Amino acid sequence: MFKIQTLNSISPIIHDTLSAGQYVVSAEEPTPDAILVRSASMHEMNLPDSLLAIARAGAGVNNIPIDKCSEKGIVVFNTPGANANAVAELVIAGLLLSSRDIAGGIQWVKESKDEPDLAKLVEKKKSQFVGPELKGKKLAVIGLGAIGALVANIAAQGFGMDVVGYDPYISVAHAWALSRAIHRADTQEEAIKDADYITVHIPLMDSTKGMINSAFLHSLKKGARLMNFSRGELAVYDDVKAAIAEGQLSSYVTDFATAELADTPKVICLPHLGASTPESEERCAEMAAQEIRDYLERGVIRNSVNLPEITLGVPEGSRVLLIHKNLPGIVNSISGLISGRGINIQYMLNKSRGEMAVTVLELSQEPDDTLLAALGKLNNVVRARLVHQ
Repeated sequence: MFKIQTLNSISPIIHDTLSAGQYVVSAEEPTPDAILVRSASMHEMNLPDSLLAIARAGAGVNNIPIDKCSEKGIVVFNTPGANANAVAELVIAGLLLSSRDIAGGIQWVKESKDEPDLAKLVEKKKSQFVGPELKGKKLAVIGLGAIGALVANIAAQGFGMDVVGYDPYISVAHAWALSRAIHRADTQEEAIKDADYITVHIPLMDSTKGMINSAFLHSLKKGARLMNFSRGELAVYDDVKAAIAEGQLSSYVTDFATAELADTPKVICLPHLGASTPESEERCAEMAAQEIRDYLERGVIRNSVNLPEITLGVPEGSRVLLIHKNLPGIVNSISGLISGRGINIQYMLNKSRGEMAVTVLELSQEPDDTLLAALGKLNNVVRARLVHQ
């Protein structure tokens, strides 16, 4: 019986995957085998020794201490693509909000509700909310992952925009998903050159933090409209405000509300609504639950942010999984310890990712607790467990 702790309200669809016969799911579980989380911060949380995996029902993992998890042999999963449609739809709304002053118009109507002849006044005042159509305008999409690819296709096929995309790390799957109408740029500079609209879909990393700065903004066409539905910290807020004030940007739309931008004219801050649809929450929860189940029951690692992908078939023996540092000699130490006990290794898989590696062994007989403990105490091995017997 596996024990799962939930740190946020998670869609009950998880119970279709984490059946009551094999899983106990509770927000109060003190010694969980795995944790399901959405937005709760785990940076100050004590991670119990029992914890094998964390699955974040969403794409970003800024709320999870990744390095600490790696050191303790805890696999961290996310759910890329599960909320892509929800976010893409909101980005399209952002394009419209940035182009036509819809928000300003709605606010003006509310403030003018007591005017004696509002219908007549509307005809006089509506010109202040005029904005251009999207059709025929150039849209630069920076990042062509699940969300960026959807936005590019909708903008090109649904709105007739001239779409240019840039992504040096685009996957084969996402490349195939792009419409033939999308132009591929070789550089970011080429993509954003003369673009009327720019939308950014890249992860927040040390190398991308603050990328929307004065230099970036002044490389855009004067009067461009910019969308940021990735992470607020991609932008330098003072630089955005300055670009708005001088007319370099016509508008900035972000899904990450911040006090620095909340009252800035021509800035639209949304309260992180990107994945806030019941469909998205269900898809994220279901995907996270499946990742947890596959890892706990079979040792499969899919969509991990800190460990390599591990694809496994039907076991050929007792399956043991070890998480260790990616250093020479460790696999020899593991196999030597096992052969020293007279146990045959019927199958071995070793894969690495950065500083960490995973070794999966299928043995001719089930290892006892003493052998598992000895494997876990080898130099630079941080986790050893029996997955399937």
